[in-house]
Amino acid sequence: MEHKVAHDWRLRGQRYRLEGEVCEHCGNKIFPPRDICPECHQPAKKPYTLSGRGEVYSFSTLSSAPEGFEAYAPYTVALIKLAEGPMLTAQLTDVAPNEVTIGMPVEMVTRRIRTQGEDGVITYGYKFRPALVAHAQ
Repeated sequence: MEHKVAHDWRLRGQRYRLEGEVCEHCGNKIFPPRDICPECHQPAKKPYTLSGRGEVYSFSTLSSAPEGFEAYAPYTVALIKLAEGPMLTAQLTDVAPNEVTIGMPVEMVTRRIRTQGEDGVITYGYKFRPALVAHAQ
């Protein structure tokens, strides 16, 4: 359990604020942080907080959920293209599976990801919902 808490603590910036990095050499925004820019292969260690705005690039609805996520089924997982460029995979929330469309504007929200173990430790993280206010591209 102690290892899991330390792991979650280290990832809190990514999970709660979409903290990534920006390459000081080419300006590429990186998420999750990698320390080396995938574009120019130079060191990229400058912290950068992404806006949390983006659009659905692709998606799939899961009816049969993996262990620990059964209560959420059916749910939609999407590949999100963030406004700053990086893509990430996240669960969609606050939207019915049949309402999701490619190109749909979305925004990050912090939500419960799952509850683990006998003690019921709750893990929070990012999910995406339809944008409440349309954002300029």
